[in-house]
Amino acid sequence: METDQLIRALAADNAHRARPVGFVLALGLLLAASVSFAIFLTQLGVRPDVMTAMRNPFFDLKFVVTLALAISAIAVSLHLSRPEASLRGWGWLLLIPVGLLVAGISTEMMMLQRMPMMMRMMGKNSWNCLTWIPLMALPILAAALLGLRHGAPTRPAVAGAIAGLLSAGLAATLYASHCTDDSPLFVATWYTIAAVLVAAVGALAGPRVLRF
Repeated sequence: METDQLIRALAADNAHRARPVGFVLALGLLLAASVSFAIFLTQLGVRPDVMTAMRNPFFDLKFVVTLALAISAIAVSLHLSRPEASLRGWGWLLLIPVGLLVAGISTEMMMLQRMPMMMRMMGKNSWNCLTWIPLMALPILAAALLGLRHGAPTRPAVAGAIAGLLSAGLAATLYASHCTDDSPLFVATWYTIAAVLVAAVGALAGPRVLRF
């Protein structure tokens, strides 16, 4: 059978499985997120000044960015679960959180700041960020990969990397309520590095888990 015929056959076979992919992925993410939430509650917890922090638009921006990453990556992951799918026409969704961060950084740069830019970028919680976001993302990543197995992705490394981004986005949403560094510069630096680390794990695991 030629490659084109194989892809068409897989696409036809996957058509009736598209709904189960979304259902299994949603169920898996829900269960795994509860595990990550338990880790968050027992090891981190919400920052003590959260009520005051909520008046800071940059605190709110953290959640907008992390949720935008998670939602965009979920949409791209579901798309990539089809055998004929590629990032073409869909990869732009992953630029949404980037655009939000650029807007946040630009706004912060126009404001008078008591703290130098380098101090805002380095923050006080960079190590915690690089530790806890990946740790809380791992259960979600495992669930995402298992959910995507119900599809037929022909680019398992790419699909695994996107699954890593969605996992990091959800984990970072939890972590953002603990982190006392609200500067968009900090988020753009350390949250991004943490997300890239999880995406790298997903890219390595994808060819092994998503093989069909």
